[in-house]
Amino acid sequence: MPVEIREMVIKVAVDEAAGSKGNTGGSNEQQEGSPEAIVRTCVEKVLEILKDQRER
Repeated sequence: MPVEIREMVIKVAVDEAAGSKGNTGGSNEQQEGSPEAIVRTCVEKVLEILKDQRER
């Protein structure tokens, strides 16, 4: 049975102090605290949850 998601709420808490400590080199896209990395991590977690639900 397919799962249809009509609404998804994602809440993220970001510690600004921890993010400013790691800005000493490299591009912002490759750093762990960057918005792109946070979104990527959230998407991966959601996809894992959906995969687990399909396997049940």
